[in-house]
Amino acid sequence: MPLPNLDMDALRSLVAILHLGGLARAAERIGRSPSAISQQMRKLELQLGQPLFRKQGRRVVLTEAGDRVHAYARRILELNDEVVHAVRGAAIDGVVRFGLPGDFAESWLPAALGQFRKAYPAVRVDVLVEPNRLLLERLDRGELDLVLAMNQGARADAERLATLPMTWIGPAGMGEVGRSDGVLDLALYQPPCFFRQAGTAALDRAGIAWRPAFVTASLHSLWAGVAAGLGITVRTAADLPPSLMRLDERHGLPALPGVDLCLHTAPGPRSAALTHLRQAVMEQAQTHLGQTD
Repeated sequence: MPLPNLDMDALRSLVAILHLGGLARAAERIGRSPSAISQQMRKLELQLGQPLFRKQGRRVVLTEAGDRVHAYARRILELNDEVVHAVRGAAIDGVVRFGLPGDFAESWLPAALGQFRKAYPAVRVDVLVEPNRLLLERLDRGELDLVLAMNQGARADAERLATLPMTWIGPAGMGEVGRSDGVLDLALYQPPCFFRQAGTAALDRAGIAWRPAFVTASLHSLWAGVAAGLGITVRTAADLPPSLMRLDERHGLPALPGVDLCLHTAPGPRSAALTHLRQAVMEQAQTHLGQTD
């Protein structure tokens, strides 16, 4: 008996269900009805002769077979997408000037840009890492084509990718938050900085005295100062170095707001290179950071 050819769309739906945490959200993202997604899952189960889902209380989770299929599905889809990009990407060329803050310059985003370069070898991506405010100033002057930035959701060109929680950050293994003469030592960016503003405002509301014990204009030196115990800071937990840890209310610190991560595109006609890079950044951000409604 010949082996069945698994439905690629059904495999993509399965991966979406697991990534987004539910059938309804997967259906919305893919653009199908929940009943259509359910039919796809039933078809996969018939082709494989094994149930892929089981009830766990009120939740539906993967069976052992479903977990195995999900792992293979990701690999199959990656190969499928790699083939399509390799063929289509060879016909796309141009230059895209992309700006991003230092928070995302050392892990998943450079890796995503490396994958994009392999898929679109004729596209040159010039990357600039600077603070959010400076990146958007460059975008407005026509010096950049695409910018990933935080806390700029009020701009007309902002397209929100995720809402990231701000968090207090201290050195790894930190127990109690130390205070010099009852005053909390902070490691801060030079103003203007919205993380600095959010953290100090939260401390003021909570009646906690603070002082800027370590001030810098560099994210690397900020992390180094915190790791050395010169002060705690406020940032997101994205790409947090292993030398640091998140702190919270258990350490006697006030709650903090979230910050929007948005993609900003230069006005005017979009080249094919810009369109594809923009889509790749959106997909990678949602994969690594999640989408917060």
